[in-house]
Amino acid sequence: MFENYKVFKTTFAGRELSVETGKTCGLANGSCWVRYGETVVMVNVTASEKPRDGVDFFPLSVDYEEKLYAVGKIPGSYLKREGRPSEKAILTSRVVDRPMGPLFPKDMRNDVSIVMTVLAVDPDTQPEIIAMIGASIAVSISDIPWNGPIGGISVGLVDGEIVLMPDAEQRAKSDLQLTVASSEKKVVMIEAGANEVDDDTMFNAIMKGHEEIVNSIIPFVNSIRAEIGKPKFSFESMEVDHDLFEAIQVKYTDKVKYALDTDDKNIREARLQPIKDEIHAEFDEQYPEQLAMIDECIYKLQKFIVRRWLLDEQKRVDGRGMDQMRPLAAEVGLLPRVHGSGLFTRGQTQVLTVTTLGPVSDAQRLDGIDDEEEKRYMHHYNFPSYSVGETKPSRGPGRREIGHGALAQRALEPVIPSVEEFPYAIRLVSEVLSSNGSTSQASICGSTLSLMDAGVPIKAPVAGISCGLITEGERWMTMVDIQGLEDFFGDMDFKVGGTHKGITAIQMDLKIDGLTPEIIRDAFAKTHKARDYILDEIMLKAIPESRPTVNQWAPKMITMKVPVDKIREVIGTGGKVIQKLCADYEVKIDIDEEGNVFICGSDQKKSDECVEMIKAITLVPEIGAIYKGKVVRVTGFGAFVEFAPGKEGMVHISELENRRVEKVEDVCNEGDEIIVKIIKIDQQGKIGLSRKEALADIEAKRKEKAARDTTE
Repeated sequence: MFENYKVFKTTFAGRELSVETGKTCGLANGSCWVRYGETVVMVNVTASEKPRDGVDFFPLSVDYEEKLYAVGKIPGSYLKREGRPSEKAILTSRVVDRPMGPLFPKDMRNDVSIVMTVLAVDPDTQPEIIAMIGASIAVSISDIPWNGPIGGISVGLVDGEIVLMPDAEQRAKSDLQLTVASSEKKVVMIEAGANEVDDDTMFNAIMKGHEEIVNSIIPFVNSIRAEIGKPKFSFESMEVDHDLFEAIQVKYTDKVKYALDTDDKNIREARLQPIKDEIHAEFDEQYPEQLAMIDECIYKLQKFIVRRWLLDEQKRVDGRGMDQMRPLAAEVGLLPRVHGSGLFTRGQTQVLTVTTLGPVSDAQRLDGIDDEEEKRYMHHYNFPSYSVGETKPSRGPGRREIGHGALAQRALEPVIPSVEEFPYAIRLVSEVLSSNGSTSQASICGSTLSLMDAGVPIKAPVAGISCGLITEGERWMTMVDIQGLEDFFGDMDFKVGGTHKGITAIQMDLKIDGLTPEIIRDAFAKTHKARDYILDEIMLKAIPESRPTVNQWAPKMITMKVPVDKIREVIGTGGKVIQKLCADYEVKIDIDEEGNVFICGSDQKKSDECVEMIKAITLVPEIGAIYKGKVVRVTGFGAFVEFAPGKEGMVHISELENRRVEKVEDVCNEGDEIIVKIIKIDQQGKIGLSRKEALADIEAKRKEKAARDTTE
C-alpha cells in the first residue's frame, strides 16, 4: 500500500536522526516525519497554484504546532483542547521562518505554508531543532522553488565546554542556549540567550554548531532530495519591469536622494510623498495594470540609493559615520506610584519600560510541551501604531511584539536575581513611543533602567545594540546602530544584548543567503564596543546602581523558611490558619513544597508581625521558653493558655502567683493575656506552664540589667 514509503538515517551530534517519507500526508507538496531520540515532528509544506494578487512580498507562513498529547498532558483550558499558539510556539515559528524565508525566490508571490506538528517529545531532545530540520527536508523534496537546504542545531556551554544538542540535564546547567541555522557555506540564523558569555566563546560555539550542520545535515538533506525530490515548478515572476524602473531612476534619482538625505523620519516622509505622487501621475496611464509595480520601483530606487551611499561613499542617510551611534538619552523615575520606570531614546526611537513587582504567586502559569510550568520574570513589548505615525487599531500582540518581548526578556534574564535573593514576581512592559529602527534594543536599555529604578538588585546592567550589513558580491560593510531605512534596505539586523562582561542575547535577521565567519566577528567587535559606550556614558550616568530598596509603592516581601513537616500547621485544616493570617495582617502568603514562605504586604510592621506569628506556629516548644499567651479556658484547678497559634498548655493554680491563690479568676479570666513559662512537657506532649516563674525570671533580668547599668 505504501510503495513510496522510505526511511533515511544519519548520525547527528552523536545520535541517530531518521526521516520517513511517502506514508502520510500525500496531498501536501512535501512531507516528512523526523525522529531524533523519542522526539517525533511531522512537517508539511504546501503552495498555492497561483500568485496572490495585490502583494508586493513573498507570502510565507510558518506555524509550529505544540500538541500536549506529545508529552502526555490534557490541556488545562476550559475547552480541554489546544487553543492559540503559545509564546514558545510563536517564537519557534519565527526561528524557522527567519533562515528559510530569504532562500525562496524574491519575485515569487505564490503562498507557501510550512506546518510543523510536534507528535512526541523526548525531554532530552529539543523538538524545535528537529522541526527546523524537518522543514528544510520537506521544502527540499517538494516541487516548491527554494535555494536550500539549511540545517539547525542547539549548542550549550556546560562547565566551560561547548556541547552540541545538549540533553535536559546539560541544558539545566548550561551558560548558553544557542540555536544556529546554516546553509552549505554560511551561517543563516543565530538566536541565543547566554549568561554573560564572552565574544570569543560565543563565536566558537556558533562555528562548532555550523560545522556539525555542514558535515552532517546538509549532505543528508541533499542525498534525500537527490533520491526522491520533485522537479521545481515554474512560477509567474513579479520581478520589476526593467524599462519602467530605468525610466523612473533616470528622472527621479536626484529628487529621491534629496528626500532621503535627512535624519528626521517625518521630514523624509514629507519629502517623499509628493515625489511618489508625481511618479504615479506620470506612469499610471502608461502602466494601468502595474500600479503595484510602480510602488515596487519607487521602493527599489530608494534601496539602490541607500546601498550605493553606504558601499561607495560610506555615507549614511542621517550623516553619521559607519560606527557612530545616534544621539542617546536615558532617564528614570518618570512616573509616580509605579514601581519603576525608565525611558531610553536613540535618535527617533524611544521606548518607555515600566516595572511592576508582585508576590511570587503572580508568576505566569504555562501550559506547554516542555518542563517549564511558570515564568516568574515576564517581559511584554507593545508596538502601537502611533509609534510610526500610523492609524491602526490595537488588536493585541502579534508575532513581532511577542518576538521582541522575548528577546528583551532573554537579554535580561541572566542578571535577574534569584527568588531567594529577591522574592518577587517581576513584570516589565516596554511601550514603544517612537520607532525609527532598533526598538527591541532600546527596550533592553529602557528595561535595565526601569529595573534599577524599581530597586531590583540586578547582577549587572544590560544594553542592546544592532549591527547592519551591506553586501555586493565579495564586498561587505557593517554599520552600528541601524535606523529604519538601513534595516529596510540593508542585508542584516544583528541584535546583541549584553553586559560589560559578555553577551546575554543574540537575534540575527538576514535578507541574504548567510554570513561568513569574518562578518560575524566584525559584528561582535562593533556591538561590544557600542554597548560599553551606552552603559558607561548614557545609562549608568542616569542611574549608577540599583536603588537600595524597592519603591515605596511596591509590595514589601519577606521570605522565611519553615520545616517541611510544619507546612500543614501554617496552612491549617482547609486553609483555615493561613487565611486567618492573611486577613489579620493584610498580607498575601505563598508556601512552596520545600517550606519557603513568601509574605507580601504593603505595611512593613504588619508583615513583620506575620513573620513572628508564623515562627510561633511552627516553633517546637522548649522548657524554659517564655511567651505572652491568651487565656482560652478557666477551670477550678488552673487556666489553659494559648501561647502560640494552635499551641496551648495549662497553668496550674499553684503556678499563677508567688502566693496562695484561692480562685483562678482572682488572677486571670478567659480572654486575658498573660506571661507564661514552659516548665514541663510530658510524654504525651502536654505542656505545663507557669506564670509565677515567668514573672520571677523577668524581674530577675530587670534587676540584673539595672545593676549593670549602675556599675557602668
